[in-house]
Amino acid sequence: MEWSESVDTLLESKDGLDAFRTFLKSEFSEENIDFWMACEDFKKTKSSAKIVSKAQKIYSEFIQADAPREINIDFTTRDCITQNISEPTLKCFDDAQRQIYSLMAKDSFPRFLRSEVYKELAISIVIIQNDKDMDTTGILEKNYVQKTLFASHFMNW
Repeated sequence: MEWSESVDTLLESKDGLDAFRTFLKSEFSEENIDFWMACEDFKKTKSSAKIVSKAQKIYSEFIQADAPREINIDFTTRDCITQNISEPTLKCFDDAQRQIYSLMAKDSFPRFLRSEVYKELAISIVIIQNDKDMDTTGILEKNYVQKTLFASHFMNW
């Protein structure tokens, strides 16, 4: 699977992202990928009114003290965001996003690649790709196998 090459490759793949999110959810740390994705969406915002409302939503969900999905960032970064949230810019979460990306790249991603779920998924994809008669049905079957493996694995947690 090409998304085993790097976190960047994983994050660019819808299936990779879904698999990684499912894994993070099993470890009770899906707020990291959700924050990272919220920041990616935020940086594409054009309207200044939406910049303010989206920034407030990200701040209240992930950054402020005792936020419902508080991410693990250093005090200086959290304090800087808190002081500037009343006048947010498209770059206001960049330092926090870098910290979370680094945490995922150095910690969560390697554990994901060593997980039984990932290994089972990789084996199922190899088996399906080796099927000489692979067509649209095979692709649908691959997606079904991926989702079934993840669902069955995590329902047993």
